[in-house]
Amino acid sequence: MKRTLLVVVVNIAVFCIAAELLALGIFYYQHGWLFYLDPYRPTIALIQEPPNQGLTAVGLHPYFGPTHRPGIPFDLPPELQTADSGPVVATNNFGFSSAHDYPFTRTNDRQFVVGVFGGSVGAYFCRIGAARFEEDLRQSFLKVREPVTLCFSHEGYKQPQQLLVLAYFLSIGQTFDAVVNIDGFNEAALGGINDRYGWDVSMPSHEHLDPLINVVNQATLTPAKLELLTRIKRDEQRLNAIATRSNRTPFASVEFVLRHYDVLLRARHQRELVEFDALPSNPPSNSVIHVTPKVRARSGDAAFEDIAANWRASSVLMQQLLAARGVPYIHVLQPNQYYSSRAFDDAQRKAAINDASPFKPGAERGYPFLEKALEPGAFNAVHLFDNERAPVYVDDCCHYTVTGNRLLADFVARAVLSAFVRK
Repeated sequence: MKRTLLVVVVNIAVFCIAAELLALGIFYYQHGWLFYLDPYRPTIALIQEPPNQGLTAVGLHPYFGPTHRPGIPFDLPPELQTADSGPVVATNNFGFSSAHDYPFTRTNDRQFVVGVFGGSVGAYFCRIGAARFEEDLRQSFLKVREPVTLCFSHEGYKQPQQLLVLAYFLSIGQTFDAVVNIDGFNEAALGGINDRYGWDVSMPSHEHLDPLINVVNQATLTPAKLELLTRIKRDEQRLNAIATRSNRTPFASVEFVLRHYDVLLRARHQRELVEFDALPSNPPSNSVIHVTPKVRARSGDAAFEDIAANWRASSVLMQQLLAARGVPYIHVLQPNQYYSSRAFDDAQRKAAINDASPFKPGAERGYPFLEKALEPGAFNAVHLFDNERAPVYVDDCCHYTVTGNRLLADFVARAVLSAFVRK
């Protein structure tokens, strides 16, 4: 019995030593240094909820719809974190990404205040393109002024949200020297999704509002969603436990096993998140948040005709609100990859084009109607990137690289200056 036990112990010890040496060799091959050198050990990030934010960092504004809670850092993809993006900016008192609380009050008469409205492209522009935009203005006849860019853009916003945001801030005393509205993609892409889910196209984005409805009113969480949500939270707890153990273990073999288990579990977690988003909720009628269903039946291209009409009417109303105050309004129809004559090479196509994207059908079908509906004086930037060979799209949604944001900044600056010439 003792001999058998000794053999078992020896075999286990040999196995552990062999596993440790093998894992150590693999680690050295992959990273070029020994696992035991702590300063060079890669760690696994924990999945964390924002502090003191409850279930979500997103709130529901009574006028605007979905909005960020104050004090949330506005994260950018690593490839966009350059000198153009400047320091990290947290959301202000209204949940917009801005270094200033609103309403902003000028500290001197030289300040030239520009409000930027729109969706996530506008929000990215405020972080990445604003520095270039302000420099362009300084090189013009506005060189004696001090440009200040204020962000009123939020991911998922679509008309009439920009109109409502503008009307609200004008009503509480916010002043502008110019207002820029960069939009179009959300109206077409997200408006089409609204129609598919039975929401009226004029409602806020189903993609952004429906998850909040599920949080606010648990009656909209179907049994399937509740079950999947439980699995998601359980996997997040497991991932955090794995990360904690992996980051602390002194053994290369244990780290090797945990790291690969983390990869498998994280892939499952991502699949669960996608599956959760795809599951239908209970009808909106069960919610304390009332979402207007389709105001009329639409077939064929009727939904996109209505989207374009609503988009134009909202933009014209923004222009009229500002014209009464002598403020130029610059409306820009943003470019996107799904309605474009740009030539994509294989690498750019892989990064920017996704045939399974839920946004692709709406952009393709809706943009022709938007171009036709552009009001007089508006600026069409659909073909802005056509002749640029450098990558201009950072993802397969609609967002731009640093190069793309610089091109957009130059375009918007020229549009602002031309508006002042017309004025």
